[in-house]
Amino acid sequence: MRIGARRLLAFAGFRRLLLSRFASQWSSGLFQTGLAGAVVFNPERAVSPTAIAAGFLVLLLPYSIIGPFAGALLDRWDRRRVLVAANLLQSVLIIAAAVCVAVGVGGLALLMLALVVIGISRFIGAGLSAALPHVVPTRNLVEANALSVTLGAVVSVIGAGFAVLLRAILGEGNAGSGETTAVAALGAVLAGWIAVRFARGALGPDEIDEPATALAAVANGLFDGARVAARTPNVAAGFCALLAHRASFGISLLLTVLLMRYSFADFGPIKAGLPGLGVVLGAGAVGIFVAGLTTARLVTGIGRKRTVLGALGLAAASQLALGLPMILPTALAAAFLISYAGQVIKLCVDAAVQRDIGDETRGRVFALYDMLFNITQVIAIAIAAAMIPANGESVTLIIIATVLYLLGMAGFEIVSRRGAARTAA
Repeated sequence: MRIGARRLLAFAGFRRLLLSRFASQWSSGLFQTGLAGAVVFNPERAVSPTAIAAGFLVLLLPYSIIGPFAGALLDRWDRRRVLVAANLLQSVLIIAAAVCVAVGVGGLALLMLALVVIGISRFIGAGLSAALPHVVPTRNLVEANALSVTLGAVVSVIGAGFAVLLRAILGEGNAGSGETTAVAALGAVLAGWIAVRFARGALGPDEIDEPATALAAVANGLFDGARVAARTPNVAAGFCALLAHRASFGISLLLTVLLMRYSFADFGPIKAGLPGLGVVLGAGAVGIFVAGLTTARLVTGIGRKRTVLGALGLAAASQLALGLPMILPTALAAAFLISYAGQVIKLCVDAAVQRDIGDETRGRVFALYDMLFNITQVIAIAIAAAMIPANGESVTLIIIATVLYLLGMAGFEIVSRRGAARTAA
């Protein structure tokens, strides 16, 4: 039964969790864009496709490896306490990274600090998703998830836009970039302050299905999450779809960054470079927002399976038709449609995990989910970096990104049918 955004916001716990998500994702969007400006679009630094790919590798891959183990902690520790501590630790590390940027520190030291900050952000996101069933009725999880994840993603883009504005005011060099990045700490502190207002145990877990020691629980996180996800057909099929999207999106991300820096011409009042990248992110945010408004209706009207397949088809068509011209206007349209399709898929998969996975293992599945998609995106970026010319103009990679969506459709269909056959038997 759908009850609408206004009724959902009447749940005090949901409202508080939503505000904590907003503050956290605003901070994350500002930090990542401020850091991207400091490293990629900083006139005082040079960058290559390989350097960009290395940055993604260092930022995402190590956390992706340890993420499932962290998921075991979400199913063992009081999630309210985890959210508070993680946000406060993140604020301290953001300040440390901002100081490094301001004094010109780069390379591995800066990337490792950013790795930890973004890793904590992912951990917070998994905790927020795992806690959602504790603040809204189970029957309303699809629309509650659509509202919180979609608006959270939009707020993240707003944070990114705020970083672009601050850089224009404070300067694009090391000092201005450092000051911009430091502002992100405010959002992390606010997110922790909001989370601390929950009562102990209010966000779960209700039961602890873990070994006696934390070390054993952490060691079992990866295997438990994988086993539970694999034996849940709706979740496994959704993973196929979302893996395809993340691989294609990783290729598109590298293409867009390089094209924006080296190839795109200004389009009317829209300037190439970091401001243009901000506009592309804004177009993606609009797509995400529209997905939040329409996904629940699509699932109700045509079913989850057709919704996911339709989203994959739309993304494939957009990637090919709008990506090939490699000009700023069509890139904006592609950003809107691909972000819309990707968010529709994500919302369907999130809802499947929240509905079909028990609370005692939900945190581990969400952490596994995060690991798989980060690894997939990083591998796609690394392979693309080895093939892409320095200016980002590659027809071959756009075709590959399109084919990945078609493979996602095939994988989703195959796993869904096997699950249905197993159920019927």
